[in-house]
Amino acid sequence: MKLIKVAHKAPIRVVRISRKRQKLRLKRALISLKGALAQEKQETEEMLDIYKRYTQGDASKAELRTANKQFVDILKGLGLGVFAILPFAPITIPIIIALGNKLGVDVLPSSFSTQRDSKTK
Repeated sequence: MKLIKVAHKAPIRVVRISRKRQKLRLKRALISLKGALAQEKQETEEMLDIYKRYTQGDASKAELRTANKQFVDILKGLGLGVFAILPFAPITIPIIIALGNKLGVDVLPSSFSTQRDSKTK
């Protein structure tokens, strides 16, 4: 009933506002994706630098553990990338993430994980 009243009063205004809202949501999502990808890039560069120093014998055990965690994150991203090319990706990927959360398995790489963001807030 509320939607009918709003649409009846000013239908063009309602459409414009909803379009602006959708654009803002998309912008925010893309900005957060850009930030997560930038963080992944930086962590991957650090991982490669640590592995390079390890081959020369200069890396410590703690640094090697950090590099191995980032390598696991890369593998997680590649695993989701396989599902991204499948036909029903917008449906299957959220289902996989929800199923992983239900089973206690972290499916997303660390920079895309929302659990870490909710702990810091």
